[in-house]
Amino acid sequence: MPGRFGTDGIRGEVGPALDAPLALSLGRAVGHRLGGPGRSVVIGRDTRRSGEMLTAALAAGLAATGTGAVDLGVVTTPCLVHASAGERYSAGIMVSASHNPAADNGLKVVVGGRKADEATEEELDRLIDAGAQIPSRANHELGRMGTDADALETYLHHLRDVAGDAFAGLRLGIDCANGSASGVAPELFRSMGAEVTVLFDAPNGTNINDGCGSTHPERLSETVAAAGLEVGLALDGDADRLIAVDERGALVDGDAVMGICALERLAAGTLRNNLLVATVMSNGGLERAVEQAGGRMVRTPVGDRHVFEAMERDDAVLGGEQSGHIIFRDRATTGDGLLTGIELVRSMRASGQPLSELAARIPRLPQVVINSAVRRRDEWRQDQQFVAAVERATTQMGERGRILVRPSGTELKIRIMVEGDDAGEIDRIARELATLAEARLN
Repeated sequence: MPGRFGTDGIRGEVGPALDAPLALSLGRAVGHRLGGPGRSVVIGRDTRRSGEMLTAALAAGLAATGTGAVDLGVVTTPCLVHASAGERYSAGIMVSASHNPAADNGLKVVVGGRKADEATEEELDRLIDAGAQIPSRANHELGRMGTDADALETYLHHLRDVAGDAFAGLRLGIDCANGSASGVAPELFRSMGAEVTVLFDAPNGTNINDGCGSTHPERLSETVAAAGLEVGLALDGDADRLIAVDERGALVDGDAVMGICALERLAAGTLRNNLLVATVMSNGGLERAVEQAGGRMVRTPVGDRHVFEAMERDDAVLGGEQSGHIIFRDRATTGDGLLTGIELVRSMRASGQPLSELAARIPRLPQVVINSAVRRRDEWRQDQQFVAAVERATTQMGERGRILVRPSGTELKIRIMVEGDDAGEIDRIARELATLAEARLN
């Protein structure tokens, strides 16, 4: 039976896949494994209606093991991670499904300011199944529930320190996705001297990510262009991702943001080991731009955990994903949309150029992605005919492009990505491979 933890904790639709009993069991498991009498776990949530229910269940489960539960209320995931990084808390739990629809939610465990490792998640999964084996505490041993009034301001002070005076006089648009950043981001940027136009900052429990945020930045693009703003920042529901918009309203995705910041740091001599870490999905144009500027790029499998592990292994300070989940390891231990926005604006101000000109330095190679519905998605490497076709196409393209084949983690589909200089060629190759996959893997 597969474990409950995926690439970003436990996540699913509230009710069928995620409910209060499961949160209660996870709270007990975390308290037993990471907490105990005299120790506390900090909890945060985004703006989904289900967040209050799941937070209460987590707190009850923790208290039952003698562990204190400290509720931060509605905060961004990076704020929760920042609070959990110190010695005050033995762990943290974020209640959020990030960029997913409001009907979903998630439970992510962090330890020491970073996502719990796979071994810890496997142990927590086992404890959930063996919940009856976790001893109950007597009344005088139960954990207490409390709050931490300083956690948010400590986190915001950190962001202000990084930003310096970069936002003074900046005409900024921000899309809060009706999520965690709604109550903090506008005032944060105004306090730093920006003139802020705000979109989607009225969460009601059911409108998070609904036609807005980093997955739907269309309104922000229109607003930035129409109002003559200098930059737009689109966050997701828990504000750990960022997609930007330039002064003309054009999108600047995670690859472009990473490239802009990497080139600025290369020029300043602050990109440690001249290294950028990105996933296999990042566009080849990003790699070319970094290499031409004297840097190098290391690719990892998809997922921020893989990115962060490679950054630690190779001592890199910048890495991330095309989706806008970007890590500045000299500033934080997780992706942070607000921090990414700050670093992007710092790069703009350091260059003295508008965002459109900086983004133009990060070319985007033509790329085609086809999701083919196949029953045997995980067996594609065993089909010799399909593998041979992929190898032939790869050889045919040579250094002019690349091919990536990987099974979907959530659907019975195989993703075929072909990237190269010739748009017609990559479209033909992608379609041929997709047709063959459907014929061979069903």
